[in-house]
Amino acid sequence: MASLNKVILIGNLGKDPEVISFDNGTKKMTVSLATTERYRDRDGNWQEQTEWHNLVSWGVLAQDIADKRRNYVKGDQMYVEGRIKSRQYVDNQNVTRHITEIVVDKMMSLGGNRQQQQNPNASYNSYAGQPQQPQYQQPQYQQPQQPVEAPMPSQDYNGDDLPF
Repeated sequence: MASLNKVILIGNLGKDPEVISFDNGTKKMTVSLATTERYRDRDGNWQEQTEWHNLVSWGVLAQDIADKRRNYVKGDQMYVEGRIKSRQYVDNQNVTRHITEIVVDKMMSLGGNRQQQQNPNASYNSYAGQPQQPQYQQPQYQQPQQPVEAPMPSQDYNGDDLPF
């Protein structure tokens, strides 16, 4: 039987991305992402529930962020695609910790933030660095022009409008 491990998130960065470099030249980017669900409870009051996700990425995406080809900062609204990965480790106090992360394959900034205002080409639609296509701008509504009335024929018009 086939299986699929795919995650798509839209949320806001909880901090600036951090990039660490390893001795072999590999880079690892980590950042947290908040997704918020807004709903009405039984009493009709609006409630918000925020989930925090640990994002991690390797390779080209981490390199782009390290080299500032992608300038993401805390608060930016992001679109993220990846997969869930759970792991465990032993901390300094010899306690086994469990962590769930999203291993990011694609990450792009959604419009409307300070980055888009400074550089409209700064967003990417895949980790390979493809520029985002310009978004459709809805045309401005224009008042329709009043129809022009055709002139009335003169009194001596005989109904013959053929030129021959």
